[in-house]
Amino acid sequence: MNASQPAVFVVDDDASFLVAVTRLLRAGGHAVKTYSSAVEFVKNPLPDAPGCIIADLHMPGMNGLEFQASLHQAGCRLPVIFLTGQGDIPASVQAMRHGAEDFLTKPVKREKLFDAVQRALARNQREREVHLKQSELRARFDTLTPREREVLSHVVTGRLNKQIAADLDTSERTIKAHRANLMAKLQVQSVAELVRVSQALGL
Repeated sequence: MNASQPAVFVVDDDASFLVAVTRLLRAGGHAVKTYSSAVEFVKNPLPDAPGCIIADLHMPGMNGLEFQASLHQAGCRLPVIFLTGQGDIPASVQAMRHGAEDFLTKPVKREKLFDAVQRALARNQREREVHLKQSELRARFDTLTPREREVLSHVVTGRLNKQIAADLDTSERTIKAHRANLMAKLQVQSVAELVRVSQALGL
């Protein structure tokens, strides 16, 4: 399995189901990796792989909802599709509330399963792109000096160079230099862009 290719990770204690769903998904062009329990998945953490998870709700050792909670705790961003023969309304509501992509019951129609997988993979791709942009922004922000960060915090509130200079007890020329440097490091051209970057970084 190519590490850069999105994969469907199937977690189910029913061996015959694992065989059947693996065949079905591979026939549809998906890379598939299977696990016989949630515990097995958790014990073998994935690298930052793209894809999604199909998990049974009722499994020994760790059930589907506990599995979902452990994924959140571990920072795993793979969307989860729950597929079960014993689904019930409270469990499905809880699963969806905690970010599950879908909640399907066995036996599931091929079209429904493939539609859920496509949505989950598309969601994962979007979230990975957002995370990558966030990481790049954070890396740029980390290159700022303490003084440049201080100037940034004033600029995004709409303060003028003259006002910032007075606040920081320095010259307007020095503030202009800091401002030019931080904008170059953050790769922005305007105050509006600076504000967006600051908001994206949660500053």
